[in-house]
This record gives sequence, structure tokens and C-alpha cells, in this order.
Amino acid sequence: MAELSPHWISDRIFTAVKPAGLPVFPPHSDPKGDCVLRRIQAPPSAEDWPEGFAGGIAHRLDIPTSGQLLVARSLEDLDWLRALFSSRSLLKRYRFLTSRTVPWSEHKVERPIAHDRRNRRRMVIQRGAQTPHRGKWLPAATEFQYLGATEGDLHLWEARMRSGVMHQIRLHAASVGLALAGDRLYGGGEWTFERPEGAHFALHHLGAEGPGLTPETVPVPAWWPQTLR
Repeated sequence: MAELSPHWISDRIFTAVKPAGLPVFPPHSDPKGDCVLRRIQAPPSAEDWPEGFAGGIAHRLDIPTSGQLLVARSLEDLDWLRALFSSRSLLKRYRFLTSRTVPWSEHKVERPIAHDRRNRRRMVIQRGAQTPHRGKWLPAATEFQYLGATEGDLHLWEARMRSGVMHQIRLHAASVGLALAGDRLYGGGEWTFERPEGAHFALHHLGAEGPGLTPETVPVPAWWPQTLR
């Protein structure tokens, strides 16, 4: 089990780089299974962390998603971090790969998202007043920018957002014709590029920045295809 060394960005916060295919917290099917929480090497803490924020980890990434995680050192620091997320004070930047093409290079999607009424694994985008859904509609906005073609007939995009709804980038991208390569849940189809086990699609969190928080960005994994020049 490879350790994930902390990168301290202040005396309150450190970052950890999550590899694709590794869950953030222990899987429900295997409470003692491998995950980011077990790999983080940080000063031990006796804090009684809130449910869902074990170890001070302030947010999650899907299992196939790689990149930066923000981790608090204390309950007070976690409260501060969570307030930045909930107030949308953090700008989060991602990269993703798609096999699809569109006639534009920049676009912004502002569509609320909710849980699918029938499939608990899926989210749905609001397309009208009668769109079937479960629970509340959650406001969400994502900006997309094209970065170039890559090896393997794929295309590299950047996504930026301040909201953080489950599957936001995957769903917003699919809604405008940019389903992530390999993301079969939202119509991305298969992709054959060699990748780690569990990396069903390529989505990477470069990092988040906001008031009092400017960590270094995390480069995309070395296994990603090279951008063509």
C-alpha cells in the first residue's frame, strides 16, 4: 500500500494527491479496504470528526477521479474549509478527456442537478419544469474550455466550477455533447487507452483556490495521453 504523504500549505491545511481507482473512504463492501484515509501520512489526531469527514478530509472525489484533496488538521480548520465550500468561495479546476467534438471551444452550463428518480447511481439535469427527479434541485454551474487533441483520438478539456454537486462535471459535460470517454453512466462509451484498474474515465482535479487558500496545482497523471502539438 503506497503512502500518500501530506503537502502542507499552511499550519491548518494539507493536501493529498488521490490516484485514480482509489476510494477516498473505506468501501461499504469492505470497511477495512484500501482508501485515501488509510494511506494519508499525517500527525495523528484524536478529533471526533463529523460523519463523512473522517481524518479531516473536507471533500470527496469519485473513485475513478484523481487529483487534489484538501484535508484539515483540526475541527476548527475543517469548519473553516467546509464554509469555503458551502459559500462557493473556492474555484475548483479539473481536466477531463472525451472522444467527442463540438463546434465551440468555450461554454458555460448553468443547469440545476438532482438525483435520478429510478437509478440511485445517476444524477439528472433539469431540462424543464417537469423533468423527472428525486429530491431537491441543486444549483450548479460549470465552465468548459477546450485545450487540444491528444493521442488516441481523444480531446482534453478544462472544467471550472464553484458549486460541487455530485457528478456535476460528468453530467454537465454530457449534456452539451462532451461525455467523458469511458463514462458509460452518462453516455461516454468505451475507450481503449491503457489506464489503472478502476479508472473507468479520465477526470482529474488540478486543485482549488480561494480566500486564504492557494495550494499548488496537481499535474494530470503520467498515464494520461499526451496532448498533440
